[in-house]
This record gives sequence, structure tokens and C-alpha cells, in this order.
Amino acid sequence: MRRPPLPGSLAVAVLLAWTLLAGGCATAVSVERVDHATVHQQLTHNVLSAHALSDPTHNVLRRWSLTDRFLTQPENAMADLRALVTQGHGGADEVFALAEMSFLHAEERGGPPYYLASALYAYAFLFPGGVDQPPSPYDPRFRLATDLYNRGLTSGLATEDRTGIAIREARHPLPFGELDVAFDSRELVWGGRQLTGFFPVAELQVHGLDNRYRQPGIGAPLAAGTTQGTLAKGFQVAPRVKTPVTALLRIPDPRRQITGGQVRAQLELYPSSETEAVLIDRQPVPLEVEHTATLAYMLDGMPVWEFEFGGFLRGGLLDKMPSRLVALEPYRSGRIPVVFVHGTASSPVRWAEMLNDLRSDPRIRDRFQFWFFSYETGNPVPYSALLLRDALQEAVSTLDPSGREPALREMVVIGHSQGGLLTKMTAVDTGPRLWNAAFRKPPDQLQLDPETRDLLTRALFVQPVPSVKRLVFIATPHGGSYVAGNRISQFVASLVRLPGRLLRVSSEIGKLDDASTTLAGQTGFGSVHAMTPGSLLVQTLARTPIAAGVKAHSIIAVRGDGPVETGDDGVVEYKSAHIDGVESEYIVRSGHSTQSDPRTIEEVRRILLLHWDESCTKRTACGPPTAGAPRVASRTR
Repeated sequence: MRRPPLPGSLAVAVLLAWTLLAGGCATAVSVERVDHATVHQQLTHNVLSAHALSDPTHNVLRRWSLTDRFLTQPENAMADLRALVTQGHGGADEVFALAEMSFLHAEERGGPPYYLASALYAYAFLFPGGVDQPPSPYDPRFRLATDLYNRGLTSGLATEDRTGIAIREARHPLPFGELDVAFDSRELVWGGRQLTGFFPVAELQVHGLDNRYRQPGIGAPLAAGTTQGTLAKGFQVAPRVKTPVTALLRIPDPRRQITGGQVRAQLELYPSSETEAVLIDRQPVPLEVEHTATLAYMLDGMPVWEFEFGGFLRGGLLDKMPSRLVALEPYRSGRIPVVFVHGTASSPVRWAEMLNDLRSDPRIRDRFQFWFFSYETGNPVPYSALLLRDALQEAVSTLDPSGREPALREMVVIGHSQGGLLTKMTAVDTGPRLWNAAFRKPPDQLQLDPETRDLLTRALFVQPVPSVKRLVFIATPHGGSYVAGNRISQFVASLVRLPGRLLRVSSEIGKLDDASTTLAGQTGFGSVHAMTPGSLLVQTLARTPIAAGVKAHSIIAVRGDGPVETGDDGVVEYKSAHIDGVESEYIVRSGHSTQSDPRTIEEVRRILLLHWDESCTKRTACGPPTAGAPRVASRTR
């Protein structure tokens, strides 16, 4: 039977009651769709990214009713959670939570003991040693735990003044006991030098280099200085070199040790030039390395302008240097030397961008070694080229006197601008061409001091350096630079002060008559005069072919988008940089300082990899067997 309708006032009351009842029973759980950036922020929210605990750690605290206790009594909360792990009630989740909680408390007021505790817990989470399965690489805690270990180690081992890292045997306090750190001081030896002054470079912000390269992995990435080692004639590791190294604290049986009050560990040090990975639990683990930050740290504060313009105007600036040829690391067997030769009023620093990019490539890093030649760029080109040839030959004879290192005899020399002219003069046989262009009589018929005659003979009768097998010319004025011929450049060139030995040479040449020399009456002998279009040097050198067996490549900069053939880079015209007989010619739309241009760098990379492939066919030992395969340390302890 159909019910009669409710009176109007009663219907309203029933509806209101129903609404209130429904609202009181509604769930408190809801969802809201957010954008990708918000999702990522939520997923990566942790102690390192937001100075707050991650969701996995919050889950652990709530599970054990420790959330409020950690807010008010963090040290007691961590002690309680550690007790659960010690009693066997907690596993990997709790160990990770302790790592993150310890780091947060260290940042706020706990200091070094808690930084080290964070590193220990993180290591135990990453390498449980059979107690639990290692974390999946897809677990976001895997990378976070690695970073907690790396950062915890860096801050926990900081020196008292907080400016470096203490690499030594020591005993450190922990929140739950002590950490005994053993260290073998023999690990400080690096290619005959002593590593010292360890600085944490992961914390540096880099300026002046477009790309930043890191090798992600385990360990504290550091920049190490070195003490002065034994100098090889013609070659040395740069005195103020900073090399990337990684500090690793190896903890045997970490899960068991963190449950006790005494933890024993071994501190290990790995230069990146020797090792890129270590064995932990019989598995290769990559080391964290900061290549770019270490390079920037080394270059920071260098008096570049003083060196570059001082080296142009003062011809004897570098005479007291032990060697004009320097490297960033000791020579390693199987690596082919790549020698960079800078241009006028320049320095090796100008190769930083190219070096940074090339060394980031393991195919390059594991097969080549970079050397840098410095010279006073205002001096005569033949004299600077002589110094380069002598340095290369002295380096090879010192590093490999028995001739058992074939890679040393596959050198690549790369020159920019004037440096390209020096580069060419490492691989030409001029015969009497240069001498006859300057003198009308043979050496023994000139009225010259024996020392002067010897210097002129060695500088002008050029023979190829046997170890040089490939050349790369970058923006090189083979036919001279139109800028060198203008009045301003000629005036600046007149300010160049030649070193004493060259002043004596120029004085003696000035005393010769027209029947003896074509240089009689010439007022300048420096590099600017030699690079003026039409000079005797560029005309003669341009006609001199590159020696047989040596391959060459040209990288030519041309500004704008006009015709290449009539273009220039602001200093050198295309028609001057172009020469016949090269293996390749690459045009880059750039200004003269093109050695920092990524397209130029890519062309150099191509040439180096080509050189490796071609030189490898001539040698039985071709160095690293697999391109990019990490160099794993044999130490396992």
C-alpha cells in the first residue's frame, strides 16, 4: 500500500538528518591528481633534497611508534630503533631509516659522530653481506643510501677546521661506541709523488666550464694535491696539479658490527687515474669521482692573465721552469700522449673546456694521456718550436729509455693558432729551406759565436720528432695572420723583450752584411713578425710538406654564414688556415678561440678515436681491452 507523502516540514527535517548522517560516515581518505613535478618532489623528498625524512623512513617510525619521540628526543628514538635491529626485530628498512635519521641529526646538532653513524648504517643497508638481499637498483633508497654514505663519510672525516678530509689511521666516537679506522700510508704514493691536501669537491659549485661530469658510485670524491716528485727532463706532472681521488671506508660484516659498540673499518684511497671500481662482496662497485669539479678546483685562482700576457711580452718568463711539458698525472703504460700547444698570448688553461669534455669519455680517458706545452709566445717561432721538439724527445727518452713503450711513439700534437705552427714543426723535414730563406751562406761560413751558430742550426734545420704520428691544426695561420700585420700588432710586438740568449743571437745577426743574410736591417724577430703574411717563415713553412708517415687534420674557424673561401675567424683567414695534404678539413662556424666550441671538441674526439684504431693495428698491445670497461681494483680485503 502506498504511503502518503510526508508533510513539507517533516520532509525537510528528514533530508537534513540524512545529510548530517551521511557526512558523519564519509571517509577521511581522498585523492587529488597533481602534476609531474609535484609527483617527483614527493618521491624524492628526503634528508638530502629537503632536509626532512623520506616516506620510507616515516613508515618505519610510525610502525614502531617512534614518530613523536624522534621529534622531541631524536637520539633516544635512534637508540630505540637500533636496539630493535640489535635484537633481530628490524631489518633493511630499519637500517636505512637509521642512516637517514642519523644524517638529519648530524646536520642539526649531532655533528661528526652521527655523520659517521649515517655512513655505517648506509653501508650496512647497501652491502648486507648475506643477512638480507642487497637493495634493488630500482629502489629509490639505493641511490639515497649511497649518497648518505658518501656525504656522511665526507663530513665525518672532516679536518678540525672543516676545510679538508683527514686521510689517516684514527679512532672516532660514534653515538653507540667507537669506530677504529685503519689506513695503509703506502696508498698515498702516486706515480712517485705523495698525495696530500684532500678537499671535498662534491660540495663545489663550478663556474667557467659548460659541462659538469661526475662518475656516480660509492665513496667520498676528493681533489688531492701532490708533493713535488722526481722531475723527468722535458716532462713533469704539473706542480699545482689536483687529481681526483675517492676515499672508501670498507666495513667487514657491517650488519654484525653496527649492533656492537666497536666498529673496525679500513680506509682506502683510490686515484681515478688508476681505479674506477672496487670489489665489495665480490661484486664490482663503481667509485664516485668528480672530474670537472677537481679540474675547476685546480684552475681556481690561477693568475692566467699575468701568465698569458707576461709570457708574450717577457721572452724569458719560463726559463726557470723545470719543464715546459707538463701532465696532470704520471705517465701510465699504454696511454698515447696527446700534446696541447696553445696560441699567442695564451696558456694551457685555454684547453680546459676541451680537456673537460674529452676526459669524460672513458674511450678517451683510458687510451690517451694529456700533456701541455708552455712557451713564451712573443719569442721567435723557430725557437719555440725547437723547445717543443726538444721537450718531446727528452720526455720519451726519459720515460722509456729502452724503447719498450710503443704508445709513447704514437703521439698526437694539437696546436691552436701560433701553436699550430709549432705543431707542424714537429713533423717536417725542412732540409736547408729555412736556413736558406734567412742566410745566404752555410753555417760554417758565417761569422758567428759557436753557441749562436749551434742554436740557429738546430732551430732552422728541422727534423721530424720520431714519436709524433698525428697533427691537428686548429685555426692555424699557415699563411700568416692578417691581424699580425696591422699597426697595433706591430707596435705591441715592438714591446716584446727577448731573453738574453736570443738578444745575443739577434745582435750577432744584426752585424752580418747583406751578402750573409736576408735579415740584415730587420728590426724584429718575434712571433708577430714571423706570422705576418708574406714573412719568410710562413712562406717557407707553407711550402714544406708534412713528413711521410705522419697524418694531419685541419679544423678551421670561419665566422658568420658567408662563403667559407672568403671568410675568416677574426684573426686568421680561411685561405691562410687551409693547406693541402691533410687527412680531413673541418669547418666550424666560430671565432678564433674555437678550441672551446663543442663542435671543435667533437671533431678532436673523432680524430683521437680514429688514431687509436689505426695505431692499434700497428701494435700488438693496444691498452684497455674493452672501451669503457671500468678499471677494478684488485684489493678486496
